[in-house]
Amino acid sequence: GLLMWPMRALGFTISAFQRALAAAQRVYEVIDAEPSVRNAEGAGRLESVEGEIVFDGVTFSYIGGKPVLRNVTFRVSPGEKVLLAGPPGSGKSTILKLLVRFYDPDEGTILLDGRDIKEIDIDSLRASIALVPQEPFIFSGTIKDNILFGNPEASMEDIVRAAKAAKLHEFIESLSDKYDTLIGERGITLSGGQRQRLAIARALVRDPKILLLDDPVSNLDAETERRLVKDLKDILKGRTALIVSQRPSLISLADRVVVLESGRIVEEGTHKELIKRKGLYHRLYVETVRGGEA
Repeated sequence: GLLMWPMRALGFTISAFQRALAAAQRVYEVIDAEPSVRNAEGAGRLESVEGEIVFDGVTFSYIGGKPVLRNVTFRVSPGEKVLLAGPPGSGKSTILKLLVRFYDPDEGTILLDGRDIKEIDIDSLRASIALVPQEPFIFSGTIKDNILFGNPEASMEDIVRAAKAAKLHEFIESLSDKYDTLIGERGITLSGGQRQRLAIARALVRDPKILLLDDPVSNLDAETERRLVKDLKDILKGRTALIVSQRPSLISLADRVVVLESGRIVEEGTHKELIKRKGLYHRLYVETVRGGEA
């Protein structure tokens, strides 16, 4: 009987060790795994960017899934602002992820200023395109460090310029430690609007020619949303932009709307044209407006 407990404990320890070993092995497998997207041999850098985007017959599915995008073709002119609309799961956010090469399409080509983005150096591509995600990642550290995450080589002048453009500078200056103020777990808590502006400042610190906004106002209250949309008009001047959203407030930013359903483009045109057609976009717009009034 005296030996039973030590033997059980030893068995438990060995079992726990084996589980830990298996977990560690999985971690190292991930670390050692080749990235699915890598630079092509002889990939060139972007010297200057006009901002023309072309999707030509793009089909894409996540591993093991059915196609999220099916034969998607559209063009965005330099400096044009295009709203990507459609029901949830229609492939809108996937378009943004493909453009920054988090993934490559299964079929078709994505062109930036006439060049296949697979032939452009990934770091160079991502320096010209900034993505503001729906849920911005804010880490524990200073405000300055969080903005620098967008461009580690940025000067203090660049950081202040980006914060001013994102209309965050005045708020930062009101804090006792200003840009050295700690945020996150060990510091102050930012409101939804401040988090979103910080994410925009992080995107702007590299002064990108192309800005991708993934539902940037979905988690904001009505007044914060109104102010941010007003400021986005200035932020987007001179830039090409793709904006994923169903929010009526963001329509004012767009020159044109591309509507997706089940991974296909079903409608294209200005907001007014699509409302007149009384198709999917009209239905979604009416539902959203009614939902906002409820």
